[in-house]
Amino acid sequence: MAPLRDGLREPRAIREACRSGAFAGQTAGLAPGCVQTNLMILPREAAAEFLAFCERNPVPCPLVEVLPAGETEARCAPGSDLRTDLPGYRIFRDGRLEREADDILDVWREDLVSFLIGCSFSFEEALVEEGIALRHLMEGRNVAMFDTSIACRPAGRFRGNMVVSMRPIRHDRVERVCAICRQFPRVHGEPVHVGDPAQIGIRDLARPDYGDAVAIADGEVPVFWGCGVTPQAVALASGLPFCITHAPGRMFVTDLANESLRGKPA
Repeated sequence: MAPLRDGLREPRAIREACRSGAFAGQTAGLAPGCVQTNLMILPREAAAEFLAFCERNPVPCPLVEVLPAGETEARCAPGSDLRTDLPGYRIFRDGRLEREADDILDVWREDLVSFLIGCSFSFEEALVEEGIALRHLMEGRNVAMFDTSIACRPAGRFRGNMVVSMRPIRHDRVERVCAICRQFPRVHGEPVHVGDPAQIGIRDLARPDYGDAVAIADGEVPVFWGCGVTPQAVALASGLPFCITHAPGRMFVTDLANESLRGKPA
């Protein structure tokens, strides 16, 4: 599997490898320069409320694309099939994980609406290019993510608090990190909090609610960003009878360039 992963650089090749079953790993580091997205699929009867929730909370829920009910080919990835082209899926019923799957062909329905939501991989690439070290990438870990006390704006049945991702950043690089991330409003933008985690309801950085823990070294400060896990957590808490998400770390790889999401220079 490692040689195959090392050779996966083109978005279409990655999607085809997922579709054939040849690749089922994490997508961090694949297709350099290309946008990867979170995936949320839910029934049409809940789609308007979920869309409103995302639009009211663009920091944790930045929409890249919404596919109409029954459609499976994303405009941002011509020739794609959202039912097969991710390396892993999670299927939920009544707010509980039913199972993980390599594809969702057997549960697909024509009333399902798919949401592609921006991912932090885009701004992480910009930070690495600037020479800013990101420990979870250096250690081959998933980023640490936490539930917070930061309330999202509700929309119908969808309500709850923001989930954030955390990265340790050197004190002297925080200002530059914020300036770079500010250029990517469609993929979470600048941090929502810097410093004391207790101020946003986080008790213990060593025990993330999602992902993997990373240490805070001397001279570093924890920096927190809105996270694409937020819409998943809120949707599951709503008790939806049925929804589908990507498996952790196994994102949808698009043909969009990260640079296409960059706003005005800082």
